[in-house]
Amino acid sequence: MQIFDSHTHINSAEFENDREDVIERAKALGVEAMLVIGYDEPSTIELGKLLENYQHIYGAVGCHPEDSKKYCLTLEKKMTDFLKKDKVVAVGEIGLDYHCGVDHDLQKEVFKKQIALAQTLEMPISVHNRDAFTDCYEILKEADVGHYGGIMHSFNGDWQWAQKFLDLGMELSYSGVVTFNNAKEVQEAAIKTPLDHILVETDAPYLTPVPYRGQQNEPAMTRYTLEFIAEARRVPAFELAEAAYQNTKRVLHLK
Repeated sequence: MQIFDSHTHINSAEFENDREDVIERAKALGVEAMLVIGYDEPSTIELGKLLENYQHIYGAVGCHPEDSKKYCLTLEKKMTDFLKKDKVVAVGEIGLDYHCGVDHDLQKEVFKKQIALAQTLEMPISVHNRDAFTDCYEILKEADVGHYGGIMHSFNGDWQWAQKFLDLGMELSYSGVVTFNNAKEVQEAAIKTPLDHILVETDAPYLTPVPYRGQQNEPAMTRYTLEFIAEARRVPAFELAEAAYQNTKRVLHLK
């Protein structure tokens, strides 16, 4: 069984003491590829090292909505240069987070600029959406994002929202949130999402799946989220894993 973790932060400081072991544990549980997100300068530098040292690691870089105040022409130039590197395959994570205290209009402006950058570079996007479904949907719709594609990272909406984002040409990636007892609407969406549009992720070190909540998440745990969804859908885990793997390769334009 081969698994693709479509969103992880193993480049973050939480993994600085055991990063190699984390990568090996993931491979031991079938995680054959992962998309690592560069979200600030230190994490992007570490991402560059990972891309050089591990053939199965791919990268994305973007300005997280919480950091919208930092977005400027200088940062955009640095991002653009990094996005042109080998194995950097997406712009992200970008989007809207109305849970944090950053001005909503500023977030929307920065989100739109980064979508435009992705389209200029003909790259897919990885979208962070927290408590901002309507605005996020409208911005993606206006930008016609389906042409180059993208991922709704850690999708946590209901089936109605799932259908709307699918109709835009986005793929839906499910994290450990889907395993939480209070995530019934997300579970319904994961069951109903077409097999050719479903992805899985950890968002490590965050959102650890049941039954490991309370521990630090890591890419190996993609397997537990995948097995949970497979059981809910009543399909073999290897079948879901293969579909999600190929879906992730497709949206990231990997051969």
